[in-house]
Amino acid sequence: MKRSIVIVGLVLSATAVPAQSDTLRTTTLEAVSIQSKSEGIKRMAGAVNGSEIGQDELFRAACCNLGESFVANPAVDVNYSDAAAGARQIKLLGLSGTYVQMLTEGLPMRGGAAQPYLLGYVPGAWMRSISVSKGASSVKNGPQSITGQIDVEYLKPDEDQGLLLNLYGDSHRKGEGNLVGNVHLNRYLSTEVVAHWEKDFMHHDENGDGWIDLPSVEQLHVQNRWKYRRGRYIMHAGIGYLDEERHGGQHEADALANPYRIHLHGRGLEGYMKHAYLLDKEHNTNLAFMGTVNTYALDGHFGTKMYSDEQQGLSAQLLLEHDFSEAHQLSTGLGLTGDRIGESYTLLPAYDGSPVSEWTPGVYAQYTYKPSYRFTAMAGLRADMSSLYGTYVTPRIHIKWMAADWVTLRFSTGKGYRSPHALAENHYLLASGRTLTVDAGLPQEEAWNSGVSAAFYIPTGERTVTLNAEYYYTDFLQQVVVDYDSDPAALHLAALQGASYSHTLQVDASYDLTDDLGATVAFRYNDVRCTYGSVLMEKPLQSRYKGLVTLSWKPLMALWHVDLTLQFNGPGRIPAYYDGDGTLVSGSRFAAYPQLNLQLTREFRHVTLYVGGENLTNNRQPMPVVDAANPWSATFDPTLVWGPVRGIMGYMGVRMNFWRL
Repeated sequence: MKRSIVIVGLVLSATAVPAQSDTLRTTTLEAVSIQSKSEGIKRMAGAVNGSEIGQDELFRAACCNLGESFVANPAVDVNYSDAAAGARQIKLLGLSGTYVQMLTEGLPMRGGAAQPYLLGYVPGAWMRSISVSKGASSVKNGPQSITGQIDVEYLKPDEDQGLLLNLYGDSHRKGEGNLVGNVHLNRYLSTEVVAHWEKDFMHHDENGDGWIDLPSVEQLHVQNRWKYRRGRYIMHAGIGYLDEERHGGQHEADALANPYRIHLHGRGLEGYMKHAYLLDKEHNTNLAFMGTVNTYALDGHFGTKMYSDEQQGLSAQLLLEHDFSEAHQLSTGLGLTGDRIGESYTLLPAYDGSPVSEWTPGVYAQYTYKPSYRFTAMAGLRADMSSLYGTYVTPRIHIKWMAADWVTLRFSTGKGYRSPHALAENHYLLASGRTLTVDAGLPQEEAWNSGVSAAFYIPTGERTVTLNAEYYYTDFLQQVVVDYDSDPAALHLAALQGASYSHTLQVDASYDLTDDLGATVAFRYNDVRCTYGSVLMEKPLQSRYKGLVTLSWKPLMALWHVDLTLQFNGPGRIPAYYDGDGTLVSGSRFAAYPQLNLQLTREFRHVTLYVGGENLTNNRQPMPVVDAANPWSATFDPTLVWGPVRGIMGYMGVRMNFWRL
């Protein structure tokens, strides 16, 4: 591949990845390596602390969607937020996924009412790799990153021409099909069609409380993607359509006189384009434009409560990158984001659902100083002007120092901002029988994040132990709080009045025990506290610690794969609530619990077969729904979920690759 093509491709697909952005030359090498199946999880080489999850790692589990891609990742947790809508969210550095900037190939994913279901909208079979960075990341993509960024790379239209088919089924009677096919129309132009379909064919009530444990989901998601590359110019473009329905509520509702039903119907359209041109090969001067538009509509019914949302989003960036020398690089650009959210609802007092629009132009500059391969400093400054919140400035700095060949140290600090859409992002709370109130005039969320990390590479004979230790502190100046505690009979979305912070300490180590057997062990401790009412309390429904052990065995020339993942999830606090007879339950905690996943894979020339099991320890939350027998009562609450709501699940699937048709 010619150097000029690599550099231009970098601007389109990799400049937004924080850990790859401190130098163009370093990023170029990483961008090339992504095009092959990677070696599972590998650390990024840039100044930002992060890792890249390759296809080998993604294939270690069923990986039906983005939410199931972090099973063996010690840094990222994925939890169900409720047992009504089946909303899921990532937790990074002990905090909700709303503080993680979610990107697809450098472009922002949907927000608002789509936020709780976002992880299910990225099919696993479409993904090439996932970049996970921690802390306040690069300012290129905006001020939103507070705890980190997750950037998903899809399979590309100009990869080997052919067809990929993935079929999946599990013991909960869920079926799924994925199709990825591309055609090279000529030497410059390629196109790709990706399609995803899934359906739950059965409702489940494992604990016999009369309530469906998780809603059944039926989803159709298709995209058509294009890539054109000629000389110094490169273009990506695509369009997509999403349609998903969720059905939940009381089990065997047809036999009940007055059943409580839940129905959610989400629909979305999106389009994107990227253009880049190499202006000066000698100084790697690149000019690029990236833009995306999307729409999303949600119609929801929670018993007699109704909620609907219609939203539109726009994002555009103009970027210029230039190397003054090997040691000095500059990236600068202009950005514009626009969001409009219009909501309607019933049975929600004192909430104004009138359409809200926000336009935010911004400008940034990011300077990288790299006098040698041992030291990199990256400083960024961004200014944005919101039509709702005024002008705000985002400073960030990252430093990497390779103190010796066997140890690398990193430091980062920076600020982050995000504009909340309180009810849209938490609409699943309407399923609760508690009174829900949303304060007017909620502030823009604002926080500082600082972190240090050390990576050690310790030789042990012919092999190397990779040891990583890191600490991050997040301090909120402004925050929108979901308050369960001030009133056990109410849910209150309110502005923070007091302190809110997170301390996260993680240690992990990886080692190849033999040529075909690798192991990872990790431990993470979270101390997350927030002020509810006037009391500083431990954040509820969150484990204080997490332990992880993974083993990956690839015998017989790696034709067989055996992957085992064991998680230890620590205890946590349950907020006060009223049980079915009106008794106040307070001061309770859930106990620690393990989870075991196992998968066996066999690779053939064009076909890969896999079979596995999840939650083989059969640990699940005994009663995830409070007062499930009386969903119309004020004590009914399906949102106090802290652990798995389903037990053992077996699955099997097949991946068929037909290249060079």
